[in-house]
Amino acid sequence: MRVAVVAGPEAGHAFPAIALCLRFSDAGDSPTLLTGRAWLDTARSAGIDAIELLGLDPDAGDDDSDAGAKLHERAARMALINVPALRGLKPDLVVSDVITACGGMAAELLRVPWVELSPHPLYLPSRGLPPIGSGLAPGIGVRGGLRDAVMRAFTARSIRAGERQRAAARTSIGLPVDTGPARRLIATLPALEMPRPDWPAEAVVVGPLHFEPTDTVFPLPPGDGPLIVVAPSTAVIGTVGLAELALQQLIPGRTLPAGSRLVVSRLAGEGVVVPPWATVGLGRQDELLRKADAVVCGGGHGMLSKALLAGVPAVVAPGGGDQWELANRVVRQGSALLVRPLTAENLIAAIGEVLADARYREAARRAGDSVVGVADPVEVCHRAIR
Repeated sequence: MRVAVVAGPEAGHAFPAIALCLRFSDAGDSPTLLTGRAWLDTARSAGIDAIELLGLDPDAGDDDSDAGAKLHERAARMALINVPALRGLKPDLVVSDVITACGGMAAELLRVPWVELSPHPLYLPSRGLPPIGSGLAPGIGVRGGLRDAVMRAFTARSIRAGERQRAAARTSIGLPVDTGPARRLIATLPALEMPRPDWPAEAVVVGPLHFEPTDTVFPLPPGDGPLIVVAPSTAVIGTVGLAELALQQLIPGRTLPAGSRLVVSRLAGEGVVVPPWATVGLGRQDELLRKADAVVCGGGHGMLSKALLAGVPAVVAPGGGDQWELANRVVRQGSALLVRPLTAENLIAAIGEVLADARYREAARRAGDSVVGVADPVEVCHRAIR
């Protein structure tokens, strides 16, 4: 099967797309990745055919302050731009990242079946949940149900506006108002999902899709105490200054247990002062987490799900968007503590509690174990076109 996988340039979306391509390749399929220039060489080094996804840069008249316009109008334009390249690939299936909607539109223009990839939990609105992004658990009882209904009413106007923008963008390039994907691959841990009464029939939980952009293994700093991994967010909505604060304030024997070691995992390691008990740079996070005692991160799905799969508890300093949602989910699940505002005092206290209480690690292990029995994303895609 020839598959075109379309994803934007953010690491949190490009890396799961590369991971899915590798899964297709292992199954004997022929995947091609369309993504931003930044990750083309990385994908090719992993053995994946990759070409540039055109049209990612905004035009002069684009309004990026309008999320609906950014998502739908630009997607329609990008769909037209990328149709020739997709046509040349002759795909049997297109997989389109959930926020890179041009892939699905282009597939429909070519009359090719398509599947949506969500590299996080399902974020469609539900009549049984508070609005996604609130971070709230479903309300309990009459008062809780009323609270959720009122909150959904406040967000309904924005949802309807987005639906109108999507419909207008689609009709502008000759597509029907909406048909939707054949399947939705929900690439998360079941422990990070929330039960809902209106789970879509086409949505399938397939487990996290992780890709390591390097083969380098982190050298661990000297010491025999707890190993703490700090992983600042790669997203534009992430909290700023997490790595710098950690390097300045997390000191073995003073604010950390004696002999503690610190590893700051980031795509760029320049511009920070690194103390002798710390390592900063790019390395394999999966290998690192097998040795870690705690993770300090921004709440992105990639790092949280990696930590949980390794059974490592987290201290989360979330930014905006779904980071707040996910942070609250892992706190309720028992595997993490949330720090807001991000101050040295709050960060040190949270790390100390997570290291001292074994219940956080036990909850993380339970969350990681929930991956058992998830569907195979490649098999889901095969069935979608059969």
